[in-house]
Amino acid sequence: MGDRSHRVSRLSVHPRYAPRESVFTSAPEMHRSENAVCSPFLRECVLAMEDGCEEAREAQKVVREGTYDLPRITKVLENERVFLLIDEFTVRKYKADLTDEIEPQVNELIARAERGLQILLKKESMLQTKIESLLASRPSSRAAITVNTTGMSKPDIRTIQMRTKERQRLEDEAAALQREVDALVRIDSTRIPPRVLPYVSLQELAAMKK
Repeated sequence: MGDRSHRVSRLSVHPRYAPRESVFTSAPEMHRSENAVCSPFLRECVLAMEDGCEEAREAQKVVREGTYDLPRITKVLENERVFLLIDEFTVRKYKADLTDEIEPQVNELIARAERGLQILLKKESMLQTKIESLLASRPSSRAAITVNTTGMSKPDIRTIQMRTKERQRLEDEAAALQREVDALVRIDSTRIPPRVLPYVSLQELAAMKK
């Protein structure tokens, strides 16, 4: 208690907390005389008040430091995601289980794709055969065949015109089939190696027949 009475508080020397004039216009005469005596406990009360203010300030500082991050912590706690750390052995185990589960399905899909590819190859072979037969039955060029209708009867001329239209229709069908075969070849070339399915163009077929 004796040491406390001799110390000087930091707040007591601050200009903001310096003594000020009394707001009371009158007071007992005993306090205005030169022989007025202050209470011996006044200094002790002031020091106790300053200590209380200092402790309140320190407590407020601690509370502020402990709660300034509260909004961020609240958002973290409101998050419903759960993060779990696992070891590498567990990861490998689950990968092996997943492989065992989906491998039969993948193999089944591969087998179905191969069967579908065989069907497409058969269809392509049939179309190629049909094109060869059409190429064998059509002339090499439209302009190469000219028919002289001089002296022919009208029925013969109509027959020739019908044959000409039939020939043009067959040529158009052959061209359409050729485009379809080319499309199938482009699709199959992305699935199997070129050595499995050689491609022969119409020009090469004609050269082979010669």
